[in-house]
This record gives sequence, structure tokens and C-alpha cells, in this order.
Amino acid sequence: MRAVCAVLLAAASVAAGAQEVASYTVEGDGIPLPLADAQGDPQRGRAIVASRQLGLCLLCHPAPIPEERFQGDLAPSLAGAGARYSPAQLRLRVVDPRRINPASFMPAFHSAHQPSRIGAAWAGKPILSAQQVEDVVAWLATLR
Repeated sequence: MRAVCAVLLAAASVAAGAQEVASYTVEGDGIPLPLADAQGDPQRGRAIVASRQLGLCLLCHPAPIPEERFQGDLAPSLAGAGARYSPAQLRLRVVDPRRINPASFMPAFHSAHQPSRIGAAWAGKPILSAQQVEDVVAWLATLR
């Protein structure tokens, strides 16, 4: 499973353009301030989650995106995520889920710390840009 995740992380990093990691501060179980200057766009966030080349979220999570077939069942459903978590909590879970659960196999989407089986060209680079994280958080927050 880890080898598959590492390959997928590498592919996602290439698709995202492997940008630099934005600075952020964790407070409690969340990141209270947005990572990007622009507000997140829920439509773009939904597209990232649904993307089989960029977010790869549906590889493990089921989500309320009925037109996408073959959704995963290894991780919790994204349905109702906005009712369960605040935007700050969602942001931390996307940025670096291992800060909440060190045993998580979910990749850190906006962190320089990735599994050891990632190609040297992608080491130290985030999968999603700061703006893409904000877009995903904006969409997840709508799921009530």
C-alpha cells in the first residue's frame, strides 16, 4: 500500500506543479489562517477532490460526487466533513494529517515531509499548492 501511495504522490506532485510550502501555524487541532491570499473556491476544490490525476482523494475516500465511479472505502467518507470539522481542522487534515494521527496513511498534501519512497525530484515539495488546499477546504466545508 505504501509503495502505491508513493507512486501516486509523485504523480500528483507533477500535476500540481510542485510548488513551495506556505508557512502556517498549527493551533490545537487546526490551522486557523488560510494558506493563500485568495479565498478558496468550492467548485475548484470539488474538481481537485474528484481528479484522478491531482487530488486522488477518491482513491481512498468515498465522497458525494455521484458521477465519479469507483470511489475508495479505505478512509472515512467525505460526506458531512463540513459538519464534523471547522475550516481550521479541515485545513490541518489536508495539509498534514499525521499531525492529528501519526499512523495515518493519508499523504500530507501541503508539506515537505512525505514518505521515504518518493522520487528525489519531488522530495521536499507539496502535492497541492496553498491555493489548491484552500479550494479543497472550501468545498469540504460545504459538505454538511
